[in-house]
Amino acid sequence: MTRKIGFALLSALLWLAAGSCLAVSEDDIYEFDDFPTEKLLQYPDWFKESFYDLQADLKEAVDAGKKGIIVYFGQKRCAYCKQLLEHNFRLDDIVAYTRKHFDVIPIDIWSPEEVTTPDGKTMTKREYALAMGTNFTPSLVFYDENGRVALRLRGYYPPYLHRAALEYVVGGHYKREPFAVYMARGDKSQHFDENDLVEEDFFEPPPYNLDRSRFKAERPLAVFFEQGNCHACDVLHTEALRQPAIRELFKQFDSVQLDMSSDTPVITPDGHRMTARQWAKELGLFFAPAIIFYDESGREIIRVDSVVRFFRLRNVLNYILSGGYRFEPDFQKWRSGR
Repeated sequence: MTRKIGFALLSALLWLAAGSCLAVSEDDIYEFDDFPTEKLLQYPDWFKESFYDLQADLKEAVDAGKKGIIVYFGQKRCAYCKQLLEHNFRLDDIVAYTRKHFDVIPIDIWSPEEVTTPDGKTMTKREYALAMGTNFTPSLVFYDENGRVALRLRGYYPPYLHRAALEYVVGGHYKREPFAVYMARGDKSQHFDENDLVEEDFFEPPPYNLDRSRFKAERPLAVFFEQGNCHACDVLHTEALRQPAIRELFKQFDSVQLDMSSDTPVITPDGHRMTARQWAKELGLFFAPAIIFYDESGREIIRVDSVVRFFRLRNVLNYILSGGYRFEPDFQKWRSGR
């Protein structure tokens, strides 16, 4: 089952139709082993060799007629980084379009080396990664010609969304609307019945009164935002959520599933009444499935709103259930300490 893409993403699909040196199937994109890789990852040879003065890098890119720079935050054994480097960044159209409009500078999120950020601050690469909230790698931060952050992508996303992100920045759409709105305009012709969603026995039935603002709940909350006819959602349910270890962990949560494009009424964890569609928009969601986790008082802990497999999802669940987030707000730092 393959998700259809709306009109606003037509040009991204035309890029794909134009051909590429590698044929990437949907199974290759979504179904991979996400345990740390045995071999250290290598950057593409077209990534910029930088002295990590990002102000100078940005000026050089703009002087060359480019739109700005992309800072890639990654880890040397990250399976999701491997997906980005060996799938998205090997597609001819993505590579050509990226190189035309941006210079890409790689940052190892654990490195103690110094970097000067586009706003002139000097810190270690590790401190920079923390400052940019790179809870999940790979993360891409797009800077425009003025050093303004135009877009952040945290985690791995499939090529269709990667292409849309490039167009969003290059076309200057970030100056007028959030990326979630840009993507929603592309999908506005779609309507999927909630019956198309794959349900789990640990999902709680409606009505969805998730208010925790007045009375503290006994367990953390997981809210699954999904869509019908969504291949990535199907993979989540048929792969990670079929694993006994994952299912046992979710039994310790209150979990609900929402169609992010529906008018299903919800009372949110902070006590507001709205539809699932309105809530998804307020949260800035642009990819399904997305899982937002809340603590017993209704405060958001962390969100998984990019492609996720068993190893990462299990770590996130343990991070929450162990209470690790209470003393270490950075997930990557918590995980490395284990």
